This record gives sequence, structure tokens and C-alpha cells, in this order.
Amino acid sequence: MGLTIFILCIVTLTKGLKHVGSNLSGTENILLSLVISLFGIVYCYFYFRSNKFKFKMLEGGAFGGVEKVFSILMLMTACAMAFAHGSNDVANAIGPLSAVVAIIESDGQIINNAPLAWWILPLGASGIMVGLIVMGYKVMATIGTGITDLTPSRGFAAQFATAMTVVVASGTGLPISTTQTLVGAVLGIGFARGIAAINLTVIRNIFVSWVVTLPAGALFSIIIYYLLQTVFN
Repeated sequence: MGLTIFILCIVTLTKGLKHVGSNLSGTENILLSLVISLFGIVYCYFYFRSNKFKFKMLEGGAFGGVEKVFSILMLMTACAMAFAHGSNDVANAIGPLSAVVAIIESDGQIINNAPLAWWILPLGASGIMVGLIVMGYKVMATIGTGITDLTPSRGFAAQFATAMTVVVASGTGLPISTTQTLVGAVLGIGFARGIAAINLTVIRNIFVSWVVTLPAGALFSIIIYYLLQTVFN
């Protein structure tokens, strides 16, 4: 538990927050992560020794008890996933918009490192939240149940790997897809259990969609561009 909290904290502090005013040194990041993980260890120590948790362990048996521990750990990795999703996918969505706004505000001049308008980030966050509420359940169902059978321990491993990968990529400025990274992590869990544990039909459909979406996005952007150019020229 303590190691999980420490790794999540150190990755978030050193990679995810350096672009939002976090100027802590490497030593300060490590010390702060140690303090936060220490609080987590103390809390988990008392919780796992409580009668309530012991009763749950006995109720679920040995296997069920271990999975209950990972179900608690998944709360932290889910928060880390949400942070990673916001740090990367929102930036992917608002990147073109921020560039256009900067060009308009500078009277058509292209400026490197132009300041970000205050309303763009809330707009992107609102959009990704609405999309998650309206259509996100379909992706959740595919990843959660369609690829392979997941237990709390397997889900923890997939979320942990995805969160670290996406946050590090965000810190280095790489625009990767959180969903594709998570699919790869869940696919890795399935491969660890054997090829028979993977729903190959779902995997085929996912890979086909990945291949189709790139040229489809390029084609639609070309069509929309020429339509706008025709209308406003």
C-alpha cells in the first residue's frame, strides 16, 4: 500500500504537476511523497486491523479477502487514472483551440509559448466530463468486461500501469491516448493468463477501429476545411 501511494505521488509530482506551477526539487518531491505515503500506511494499518475489515476477510475467504484489499487500492489508482486522463486527453482536445485563440489574439501572428486563455481548460474539462457521462459507459463496458475477466487485483495492475504511463507521457509532452493505453494494459493482463482468456473478437474490433479512425479523422478534417474555405472565402 505504501509503495503504491509513493509511486503514484512521485510520478504525479515530478511529471504531472511541473507544468502548473509546481517548482519542487527532486529531493522535495521525494520527501513529500514519503510523507503522503506514510499517512497512507498509518491509515491502512488501522483500517486493516479493524474488526470490520477482519469480518470482511473471513466472509470472503482467503481469495476474496485479498481481492477486497485490492478493491481499496483501486480507489487510489482510479483517482490516478482520472488525473492522468485529464492531464493528457483534455490537453489533446484543447490544443488546437488554444493555438487558434492565440493566433487570433495576436492579430494573426504565430507566437511560441503563447499564454493559455483562462476559459479553455474549464471548457475542455467540461466537455470530457459530459462525454463520460453520456457515452462513457459503453467504453467502460468494453474495457471492464469485454476484453477479459477482471478482478480487483487485475484491474489494479492495469490501472496502475496506465496511470504511470500516461502521466509520464504528459510530463514529457507526448499526446498519447489514455483509452488505448488502458486497453493495452488490460490486454497484457489477459495475455498473462493465456490467450484463451482474451476475447479475440473484441480485440479485433478494437484494433480495426484504431486503424480506421486515423485516416477517417484526416479525411473528415480535409472535407470540413474545404467546406469552411468555400463558405467564408
